[in-house]
Amino acid sequence: MGSITVVITGASKGVGAACVHGFAKAFPDGVNLVLVARGIAGLKKLEEELAQYANVKTLTLAADIGDLQACKAVVDATIEAFGCINVLVNNAGLHHRGNFSEQTPEQIAAMVDINLKAPLYLAALVLPHMQPKANGTPNAIVMVGSLAGRAPLQGAATYSGTKSGLRAFTYALSDELREKHINVAVVSPGPIDTSFIMDEIDEVEDIVYSQPMSSPEQVADSIVALASGENTEISMPWFSGKLTTLGYLFPRFRRVTRGLLYQIGRKNKDKYRQRKA
Repeated sequence: MGSITVVITGASKGVGAACVHGFAKAFPDGVNLVLVARGIAGLKKLEEELAQYANVKTLTLAADIGDLQACKAVVDATIEAFGCINVLVNNAGLHHRGNFSEQTPEQIAAMVDINLKAPLYLAALVLPHMQPKANGTPNAIVMVGSLAGRAPLQGAATYSGTKSGLRAFTYALSDELREKHINVAVVSPGPIDTSFIMDEIDEVEDIVYSQPMSSPEQVADSIVALASGENTEISMPWFSGKLTTLGYLFPRFRRVTRGLLYQIGRKNKDKYRQRKA
């Protein structure tokens, strides 16, 4: 297998940065990593870290992927540098927290742009550049969803809605592209131990912390596995994925258990605050 080309959005920190290292380790024969994020400083730091891998070539692109023209520029630059795209990881995400009635239209639009429109834009743009699968070379589009996309989450209506839409799109596109041997998949994690929720712990809904916390590396491992395989979804933690299925199928179950889950979440929040202190 020769070098593969992987585009990762939101690459500068958290799950995105863990994915960068994950793909570097997973493909020792060579990997071209296209690192996309809004801030160039974080990307440059990550690029320096990748110097330890002899098998890696990098391209760092500062871009706001909520804009279609920026998405086009990312794909054009990737093709100019490496000639094709094997894997797209739609990891970038945005969450303005709080009840829907308290959010501005601008905040809502920004979440829709980053969480839903950008992954669709990028998927449409990269598909013409994906080569037929050969010699074990992966061909995949992997979305970073959320357990909030599997079951409605009070206090995060827009975020939950965008992740639910992303999951539905994944399953539909997966069926469309199956015969072309392009795997379209989604990882649906619960809380992840990153700045995305830990730096805003007081603003995050208590119920989020009721579930076991995953590490960025665990989520990245699932993303690499989805990119290299044929599964459509990995929910994590496993048991939390089953709970969200029950909550979606049986809304009464979700409402009845909500109070207990909030209690558990509040207790866990206190533990995380102490850890942070």
